[in-house]
Amino acid sequence: MKTVQVNIVTPDGPVYQADVEMVSVRAESGELGILAGHVPMVAPLKIGAVRLKHSGSTELVAVSGGFVEVRPEQVTILAQAAETSDKVDVDRAKSAKQRAEEHLNHPNESDVRRAELALKRALNRLNVAGK
Repeated sequence: MKTVQVNIVTPDGPVYQADVEMVSVRAESGELGILAGHVPMVAPLKIGAVRLKHSGSTELVAVSGGFVEVRPEQVTILAQAAETSDKVDVDRAKSAKQRAEEHLNHPNESDVRRAELALKRALNRLNVAGK
C-alpha cells in the first residue's frame, strides 16, 4: 500500500515523523481519513487523538487542537501541543483531569470554558496513553 509522510510539529519542535498508510484526525468539520494521493486541503483540528496506521498497527498521538495541512504525499499537523502515547505523563494528565473536574463542580463563569478545555485535553492524553 502507498504511504504518506506525516510530520506532527509543535512550537517546541517535531513530535512525530514517519511514513504511514493512513492518517485519521478530528477536524472541526468531522473525522478525516487521509491516504496517499489525498486532495490538498487545510483544516482546523479539535482536541483529539491522531491515528496513524502502518504495517498492521496503529499509533496514537494526542493533539490539543491546531491545523492539518494535506498534500498528496505529505501530511503536516501543526499543533499547540502533541504527545505520542509513550510520552504521556499519566500522573500529570490525571491531576489535570481532577483539577478540571473540580473547577467544573464549583463553577466560576470565567473558568468554565477553560476547565472544559483542560478536561478535554486531559481525557485525550489519558485515552492516547491507554489509561
